[in-house]
Amino acid sequence: MKKTKKALAFTCVILISMTFLLTGCVGKNLRESADILAKQSGLTSENFSANGIYFRTWHRITPSVTLLRVYVEGDGFAWVSRTRPSDDPTPHNPVGLALAAADQSANILYLARPCQFIGPPLPAACNVHLWTDKRFSSNVIQAMNEVLSQVIQRYPQAKVELVGYSGGGNIAALLAAQRTDVVSLRTVAGNLDVAYVNALHRVSAMPDAQSAADVAPELASLPQIHFSGADDRTVPPAVAARFQQVTGARCAQVEVVPGMAHGSDWAARWPGLLAKAPVCR
Repeated sequence: MKKTKKALAFTCVILISMTFLLTGCVGKNLRESADILAKQSGLTSENFSANGIYFRTWHRITPSVTLLRVYVEGDGFAWVSRTRPSDDPTPHNPVGLALAAADQSANILYLARPCQFIGPPLPAACNVHLWTDKRFSSNVIQAMNEVLSQVIQRYPQAKVELVGYSGGGNIAALLAAQRTDVVSLRTVAGNLDVAYVNALHRVSAMPDAQSAADVAPELASLPQIHFSGADDRTVPPAVAARFQQVTGARCAQVEVVPGMAHGSDWAARWPGLLAKAPVCR
């Protein structure tokens, strides 16, 4: 009996060790894959910090810069299950980075969300709240705005075009409402109404979350276009339609893209979608 217990204990130690080893390998592979994708597209990495939060960016900038297109990543691998948060928010499918890589414009900046692609190991300041219940908090929004300002300070004449994927769409809209240098907004499968999407999926409310829906009237004069996937069950087309109703249809365009789900290969469609410029009617 004692031998059996020892054998079981030894087996458990081995399994736990393998779990941590595999987790580390997966994290490393995700970062290496992102680096390869970025490098192939001529994007250079740079890390920033603001409000004690760490951010990974990639950029391709050709001076002199008068227009900078900024991509904001989605929520990433925030949850392992409905009740268990991830210990590393690095996205397994970084759609936002893929969109930036597919953009051949001269001046591109990609902003990962807090602690994505950082490490390993993650700094102690990277706690799970930053990518779960606090991911849309004022502290996070201010930090991302500060990182963007740190880059823009190098190119004071630059205007900004914002592009956000999924939860990054919410961030992009919130940044657009705060800044005076933003000239357009695009979202792809954008979570533009946090409370509505949470209720749709019957998940806990996020009392500290800032939502694009709350600043929609402030964006009424900003040229914008919101792309939704016809097959998206995570952020369905109704979300963008609701946002347009509040913002007004004069400057907010909505397009439902057939055959696209939330995590589909949006990058393959992006050059064509990007050619549709946001305009105010």
